[in-house]
Amino acid sequence: MMQTSFNDDILKAVEVLRSGGIILYPTDTIWGIGCDATNPAAVQQIYEIKQRQDTKSMLVLMENPNLLNSYISEVPEIARELIEVADSPLTIIYPGAKNLAANLLANDGSIGIRITSEAFTQQMIQRFRKPVVSTSANISGQKSPRNFGEISDEIKKSVDYIVGYRQDDRSHSNPSSIIKLGVGGQIEIIRK
Repeated sequence: MMQTSFNDDILKAVEVLRSGGIILYPTDTIWGIGCDATNPAAVQQIYEIKQRQDTKSMLVLMENPNLLNSYISEVPEIARELIEVADSPLTIIYPGAKNLAANLLANDGSIGIRITSEAFTQQMIQRFRKPVVSTSANISGQKSPRNFGEISDEIKKSVDYIVGYRQDDRSHSNPSSIIKLGVGGQIEIIRK
């Protein structure tokens, strides 16, 4: 296992993201496969890695809720309140996504976004200056790995860069809760 410093890992991950590459990285929940959320070719590559139809949308990570207005046509006020009070990772599905790769969005034009508070992803996204796709590091239909040790070799061989940070962390993480917001402020709980 290659040991790199936290900072070198961030710089290398950002370099790969900027070049349209795919990274395998730790998030505030489970390990994720990621790319530039504004790059349709990179997004397509993730669908191919996961052997997943591109009709199933993926979520994106941001490090700051103030950036939501750049990627959502109209951010419901309740969204900011939910983000503020969430005491565990929360993905919110917003209507009216914009400025993201079209093949990343659901058929209804919505997108799931999670504001990360985890140190590595926060700093990586800050330096990259764009949202990053985050989808579980598994082939579609297979069990999501709860730590780096559970990620298949097939996934590891299919990405351009594997982050060294937290590879030896064997604690079990869970996916985020998911809430869908409607244009009129309706709330639908998708996953608790």
